Amino acid sequence: MTESDGDEGWFAGVEPDDVESGARAIQEGSADAPADWPERAVETGFADDEAEYYATLREASIRATREAVTERERADDRQLVHAVRAMDDCESEANELAERVAEWAGTLYPDAGTGIAYARELAETDPETPVEKQVVSLAERVADLAAERDDLRAFVERQAPAVAPNLATLADPVLAARLIALAGGLESLAKMPGGTVQVLGAENALFAHLRGHASSPKHGIIYTHEAIRAAPHDQRGSAARTLSGKLVIAARIDHYSGEPNPELKEELDRRMETIHSRGEQ
Repeated sequence: MTESDGDEGWFAGVEPDDVESGARAIQEGSADAPADWPERAVETGFADDEAEYYATLREASIRATREAVTERERADDRQLVHAVRAMDDCESEANELAERVAEWAGTLYPDAGTGIAYARELAETDPETPVEKQVVSLAERVADLAAERDDLRAFVERQAPAVAPNLATLADPVLAARLIALAGGLESLAKMPGGTVQVLGAENALFAHLRGHASSPKHGIIYTHEAIRAAPHDQRGSAARTLSGKLVIAARIDHYSGEPNPELKEELDRRMETIHSRGEQ
């Protein structure tokens, strides 16, 4: 609402049966102070009585909420989340089916191999018996899933730098996407403290620690980052804290401004070089 609309309420200029306009008015409107909106709605002829006003308000509010949720689901970071989760699902399913192919093929071929690579190889062969036909067909499914995984990874590697340029630079596109997915979105990741980001993906270990059954985890999924894997064992906790802190800063810049900041990567590299050198002394 504009300032002049303040006395008339969100329903000013809205037809009672126009739910779309009512939803837009609720999304875009504001008022400086509360007022008796049902009474004013009746006075202006928007509603016959208070019950009709609330019924119309409810319908418009539901429409506005549904549109807001839909818009969020279509946001770039949400699409990135769906893509990386689908990629991991394809990876998991392909590996599981590849094991089944290897076991089955082992009963038919003395030189049967293992893994997705073998399934792809087997998928290119010509079966000679009904049983071989089924095994080859299953191998083709593995090959298809692996190909879909590769396509999704390529999409993630293209999309992540566009959605979160600083995060993708500090981590890598796939790790950045997984962090966003684990956090529930870029905005949620940007609002997390570094300590929480540090253990994202290690929730089971963290809960075990809280129950007194395990030591506190030093890192979660960020362990896949080269800076942590390459760090001396006794410095990995320090490397994880440093990395998670920088990743949070990167996520915040990406969410609130979206402007690339090369200095973040330079600072991270300097800090990691110092941490790595401690283990060499």
